[in-house]
Amino acid sequence: HNLEMKHLPGADPELVLLSHRYEELERIPLSDMTREEINQLVQELGFYRKETPDAPVPEEFQFAPAKPLPTLLPPQALTADGKTPPKHDKEEHPDL
Repeated sequence: HNLEMKHLPGADPELVLLSHRYEELERIPLSDMTREEINQLVQELGFYRKETPDAPVPEEFQFAPAKPLPTLLPPQALTADGKTPPKHDKEEHPDL
């Protein structure tokens, strides 16, 4: 579920993970992997494998393997080094 295979002649096989907005998150080369290793990788990434092509997908897997959206730290939160992160203007996005 939520996995699409596209064969591109001449291209090395790779798994391209996309966000819910179809933005590329990661590329994983598959050339040196066996079929079993690829199947295990897909399962570890959280993809749901249906028993049959027309089988229903449980509700908890409808958007799998979507990763949660990043959340912003509250202003009083501490960084890994124990310091308070810098404050930003209300109109300035902290990731920009």
